[in-house]
Amino acid sequence: MPLPLHRRFTLATLATACWAVAALAALPAQAQAPATAPVTPVTPTQAKPLDTNGPSGEGVNNLLIGAVAWKQTAAEYRALYHQGFNVARLQVELALAKRRPGDKPLAVISDLDDTLVLPLAYWGYLVNHNRDFFDDPEWDRWIPSNQIVASPGAQDFLRFCQDNGVEVFYVTSRDQGERTYEYAMAQLKLLGFPYADTAHLTVLRDSSNKQPRQDEIAKSFEPVVYLGDNLNDFRRKYYSKSVDERLKLMEEDRAQYGRKYVLFPNPTDGHWMRAIFGDSEPPPSNDNRAIFKKAATRSAWDGR
Repeated sequence: MPLPLHRRFTLATLATACWAVAALAALPAQAQAPATAPVTPVTPTQAKPLDTNGPSGEGVNNLLIGAVAWKQTAAEYRALYHQGFNVARLQVELALAKRRPGDKPLAVISDLDDTLVLPLAYWGYLVNHNRDFFDDPEWDRWIPSNQIVASPGAQDFLRFCQDNGVEVFYVTSRDQGERTYEYAMAQLKLLGFPYADTAHLTVLRDSSNKQPRQDEIAKSFEPVVYLGDNLNDFRRKYYSKSVDERLKLMEEDRAQYGRKYVLFPNPTDGHWMRAIFGDSEPPPSNDNRAIFKKAATRSAWDGR
């Protein structure tokens, strides 16, 4: 979610490649006015605000629209997943080539949501219902619908791991009540993921701290790579409420990205939101919309 090992000559280069950040797709061009109609240039001061009252305009100012549109349509978004799994595979190939008798078995430790699986229909639902931020009750209602899809390249990567004896451990943080584990396991099996069993799936209902389970796995296995869409998927130290502190901690580990840590894109939710709001799932209030705008303008041209 396999290519022969003869491509190992690319390992050193690709494994340290920098991640590119895909730009949002350009908006559709405005329709041309009829040839017989006079065209009056519209300056910024003449532009009217969008009509958000009628059915066609309802929710157009939703804060999620840009990020979700990118997730739903951008080839760049999907390319970043293929890139991530290609880098992860290269690291697995390198680890396999270095194995010696007596070494611990190899393993990959991965997050689920927005890493191996994509909840695109959930985000589309939120936009249709004009929700500005992640909505936990709606997420809990949506999970059992099994509309989740495998992220681009995930299934191929996981099969490659299985074919080469590299075990995959799924460590996720979810809570949909007593059936949480059942729902997560059903999704792994629905998507045909290998190692869909109780020995390889860990679901944390009461915590987002994955490090204790990761450390436990590392006692018996050699983790080759950690996969996630959130720095907190790698180590607990990133669980900070400070934007600047998270940036500092990330820079301290910059040599690990593309080597030990493989990060996937997620512009809609995660602990980067917690660093802004103090809450990973802030309520949709005008105060929080203002906080989000302030975060978006930390660096801004003054127009002069």
